[in-house]
Amino acid sequence: MVELGAVPRGGGVRFVLWAPGARRVALQLEGRGRVPMSPLGEGYWEAFVPGAAEGLRYMFVLDDGPARPDPASRYQPQGVHGPSEVLDLTAYPWADHDWKGLPLEEFIVYELHVGTFSPEGTFEGVLRQLPYLRELGITAVELMPVGQFPGVRNWGYDVAYPFAVQASYGGPRGLQRLVDACHRAGLAVVLDVVYNHLGPEGNYLGHYGPYFTDAYRTPWGPAINYDGPDSDHVRRYFMENIMQWHLYFHIDALRLDAVHGIFDHSARHVLQDFKEAARKASEATGRPFYVIAESDQNDPRLIRPPELGGYGLDACWLDDFHHALHVALTGQRDGYYQDFDEPLQKLLKAYREGFIYSGQYSRFRRRRHGASSSDRPAEQFVVFAQNHDQVGNRPLGDRLRGRALRLAAAAVLLGPYIPLLFMGEEYDEPAPFLYFVDHSDPALLQAVKEGRRREFEGFRWPEDFPEPGAQESFLQSRLNLALREAPGHREHLEFYKRLIRLRKELVGRAGRQGLSVRREGGLIILVRRAQGEEVLLGLNFAPEEAELGLRPPQGWQALLGPEPRAGGLKLGPQEAALLRRRLP
Repeated sequence: MVELGAVPRGGGVRFVLWAPGARRVALQLEGRGRVPMSPLGEGYWEAFVPGAAEGLRYMFVLDDGPARPDPASRYQPQGVHGPSEVLDLTAYPWADHDWKGLPLEEFIVYELHVGTFSPEGTFEGVLRQLPYLRELGITAVELMPVGQFPGVRNWGYDVAYPFAVQASYGGPRGLQRLVDACHRAGLAVVLDVVYNHLGPEGNYLGHYGPYFTDAYRTPWGPAINYDGPDSDHVRRYFMENIMQWHLYFHIDALRLDAVHGIFDHSARHVLQDFKEAARKASEATGRPFYVIAESDQNDPRLIRPPELGGYGLDACWLDDFHHALHVALTGQRDGYYQDFDEPLQKLLKAYREGFIYSGQYSRFRRRRHGASSSDRPAEQFVVFAQNHDQVGNRPLGDRLRGRALRLAAAAVLLGPYIPLLFMGEEYDEPAPFLYFVDHSDPALLQAVKEGRRREFEGFRWPEDFPEPGAQESFLQSRLNLALREAPGHREHLEFYKRLIRLRKELVGRAGRQGLSVRREGGLIILVRRAQGEEVLLGLNFAPEEAELGLRPPQGWQALLGPEPRAGGLKLGPQEAALLRRRLP
């Protein structure tokens, strides 16, 4: 079938729209009047405008109603309520011809928010920091959602136009330039996409067809219709969006936001369709294109291959690892953290198997939760000490800092799973990452604030928190990159660089191969035997000094932390050590 939206070709532009309930559809061209569209069947409409080209702005009119932007718009230069603009995504002169992609197990991910990562708050601002990220040792840059959202400041999960790229960030051309530069620097690009809901402002999909359903509810807005009447065409819309990111923007992997908010009870789950769309795009380019799920359901079907009854996605978030690590470091026990008492014992299971909750009772959920993932390889899990959710969904957006953060970094970067860092943690950024939006409707802003308040009810947190709609909440969340050279912060950054170098040298693509994990009091000890050597990682979560016995006592070389003495090693509170010895 032809592509949705406006596609320049053959001396003009072809416009295609799905509007199954409309009796008449017209294309309203800025400065040119209206052009009737012809039915294609199955609710699709088309029009070809000879001589039209990039820069032409347009809207659609259904049954003489109000003019609305294109639901498959590639560019919204005047925001979510303005006209769409024709853009030829194939016209960008790519220079990344030598880029072949990276194996997923080589990903060291750096998650960033375009608007707060740099002083510019744009794709160009991120591009200027690529030499820094490369020197840090990062191999993959993850962008929080960049689909067009209302206003100029937003986390990105209020996307209203999945095919368009946020104009205030630099638009589609800015994203193409950034990805091109990343690839030429040897960095993969992961894009966070939202297929479980759309933002409340500027979201006109329901105007065109049954994109949403009342059969299910999400915490963020109407559920998307993936299994009801006409859902085949809704699936097609999002599958085409998936292919766009790889074919026209050269994105290497997608992170699917909160797939537990994607509801589908049909025989073939829509997530399988999403992976199939990615596979087709990958075949067309000859480069890998991964699909990674964020989910809190601990469902191994997400990452099992279809022949084993799974959906075939490439990897998933491992929230359990974060929760156990956070409780071990902070002692927090409210909200969902109540399920992670005895955090060190649970952290052992996370290292060994992946999901901690694999069918046992969850006090927080008041039911059994999860299933075992012990059969899945380590490269199918992404772990982190911090990310946008775990920082920004705290009322004050506060981060882990100092010694606790360094121990957490060692646990993440020197473990078997794909590590993810959240922007700024590598130099101990003190700025919070607050929740912020830029809606134009005061009632909607109030609803957002009340929704946040309800989210915090299960935690013993302050009742007051910064206004999500205030510009100050956004400005407070901007990184202060100059701190990278400041005393204390510079040493913290060097520690992260060292951890990443050690990961590449000693962990690499090994995953859980040759790995054993044990606990001694407040210590977690990971030992890996491979290629004639033994590597030992000791993590001291205790508030006091701990003695790590070395067996045998001789031959150990300290790569990180204190030197061993007389067959043992003393680790200070919240300190990590990495040792290596050659095997006889």
